[in-house]
Amino acid sequence: MIAMNPTTSLDSGVQRTVLPGGLRIVTEQVPGVRSASVGVWVGVGSRDEGRTVAGAAHFLEHLLFKSTPTRTALDIAELVDSVGGELNAFTSKEQTCFYAHVLDDHLSLAVDLVADVVLNGQCRAPDVDVERQVVLEELAMRDDDPEDLVGDEFLAALFGDHPLGRPVIGSTDSIESMSRNQLRSFHVRRYTPERMVVAVAGNIDHAQTVELVRRAFADRLTDGAEPAPRREGRFGAKPPASRLHLLDRDSEQVHLVFGMQAYGRHDGGRRWPLSVLNTALGGGLSSRLFQQIREQRGLAYSVFSTVDTFADTGALSVYAGCNPDSLADVARLARDVLADVARNGLTDAEVSRAKGSLRGGLVLGLEDSGSRMNRIGRSELNYGDHRSISETLDSIGAVTSEQVNAVAAELLRRPASAAVVGPYRRKRDLPAAVRGIVA
Repeated sequence: MIAMNPTTSLDSGVQRTVLPGGLRIVTEQVPGVRSASVGVWVGVGSRDEGRTVAGAAHFLEHLLFKSTPTRTALDIAELVDSVGGELNAFTSKEQTCFYAHVLDDHLSLAVDLVADVVLNGQCRAPDVDVERQVVLEELAMRDDDPEDLVGDEFLAALFGDHPLGRPVIGSTDSIESMSRNQLRSFHVRRYTPERMVVAVAGNIDHAQTVELVRRAFADRLTDGAEPAPRREGRFGAKPPASRLHLLDRDSEQVHLVFGMQAYGRHDGGRRWPLSVLNTALGGGLSSRLFQQIREQRGLAYSVFSTVDTFADTGALSVYAGCNPDSLADVARLARDVLADVARNGLTDAEVSRAKGSLRGGLVLGLEDSGSRMNRIGRSELNYGDHRSISETLDSIGAVTSEQVNAVAAELLRRPASAAVVGPYRRKRDLPAAVRGIVA
């Protein structure tokens, strides 16, 4: 019998057990649901790739579903369909998650199936060749979606040759040249228990869940390893050579993203003020960007701001999609909004609305087992800690206008980078207002 660390019941309502080998199990019981969501989180993403294997984490995520020693891809699909469940995965810059959502009666099947894919997925040469074509098709889809494409180009303009500046999906060249041995090596070296978190939420029992996970991971549980420390790092990339990226596309709309480097997720003192700032700038119908660009002038259908947060850095960005004839006005207005907030700050009313929007969105977004599983899985992997929803709501509520405006004054004056996807052959063809963003 393999020994386990005692279960910890946290004030957040999350229960946590660490198995030998450093595998962490976190669960949350969600009253009133008849479902269960299981996620195996791996602390590995595109940030962990060298340039020659760019896209390996995402490619591997696809590949592991193709076969295990005991199941074919068809077997896996039929099992999931037979219980009306969902089985999927996603890869980001710093993590990969494989998850299943099923009726609570099928929790055992979900744990066994997700663990089998993650631990035993085979990198067979025929499967690599088939899935290579799938990933290349996904790259082509990305290239045909200007909103996705411009987001990748913005991060490349902002972070340059650093891995955070490279697309999660990789490039056509890297995917075409990647070998079965490289993918297999990535799997064996990176997918180890100490880097993994099993998160389960829904109508579940913690002790039963731990036993199911222990059985599914039995072959990998060995004494001696502790959970991997949370990702910290110190972002030290050189400034990119070009802070304005342009991709010429024969399209009816032009897509613009611009912004600046922000704070890492461990910068706790500015985390919530930044979230409030982002919401007030472009996170809702009453936000400044939405009101001034869409509602008052009708210059764009879609305009918003967003925050990307990594271990040691981040990004605050503005997106707008508009007619090429409106691009100069949209860029000028968006720049003016950020400049005014940097200089004069937000009003108390704007801060209050933004805080209310964040608080409501948080609670409403956690009404199903899948979102709860995502929350506790990310918290364990990223922070090694869990806050109750009440604590988080209190943290948002405690943010002051002075804190938000201090973040705005510091952040919005930082050098900006920009990306444009639209019908422009050369950067000098862009309106001066766009080129001025990076001046």
